Amino acid sequence: MGNFIQKFQIYLEVERNVSSHTQKAYIADVQEFSHFLQNNSFIKKNDEVINIEPEAIRAYLGYLYRQKVKKVTVNRKVSSLRAFYKYLLRNGKIKKNPANMVQTPKTEKYMPTFLSVDETFQLLNAVGDKPAMNLRSRAMMELFYSSGLRLSELAGLNIMDIDFHRELVKVRGKGKKERIVPVGKTALQVLREYLENTGDLRRDFDADVFKNPLFLNARGKRITTRSIARIVDEATSRSGIGRKISPHALRHS
Repeated sequence: MGNFIQKFQIYLEVERNVSSHTQKAYIADVQEFSHFLQNNSFIKKNDEVINIEPEAIRAYLGYLYRQKVKKVTVNRKVSSLRAFYKYLLRNGKIKKNPANMVQTPKTEKYMPTFLSVDETFQLLNAVGDKPAMNLRSRAMMELFYSSGLRLSELAGLNIMDIDFHRELVKVRGKGKKERIVPVGKTALQVLREYLENTGDLRRDFDADVFKNPLFLNARGKRITTRSIARIVDEATSRSGIGRKISPHALRHS
């Protein structure tokens, strides 16, 4: 990895507080571009990807198109390059951002899938209210519907993030940013019942119960995003809605 790419990664982690997943995507995109430049004689081997012209990026886009890379992926790669060269520009390493002079392809925009009111109640009612694992499933889907949380945000909740008195939940979103969102009374009621029925599963956790994960799997560990998606799939099958419903659709309903 080039020296400037390494410094860019440190900048993303320390100053921008970017998640490790996003960091990897940025760095992988810049490194791929660097390899393209070397393989096509835009720069010499082991040279830094600094002083290049917009034509080099356009040639790279042409290469991606010939490889039948999806437009949304091409746009993401260009966005990574813009961020990298913006970093170099701010640090006085270049005089202009070559990626800003390149036009990206327009992508088709899709409206998010959502449920009707009747379908939402069908899905929620497809999950029983007992025993504890059914209460957990009901509580998770009530939170999806009530607060519009992302899948990863729901899985990452701790008990201390729920303010039952003020009817709020503290959410850690993308880039480790926190936000406060309201929670419906029904969701809170089901959450209380769920917590009351999972005491035995929580014995191995920290003595401070409020630091414990909110949603547990059958082994008493924090539930995964994959497990939540599977639970929604199973509830959809039982509901009789007749089409595939994702957690993303539920949070938009």
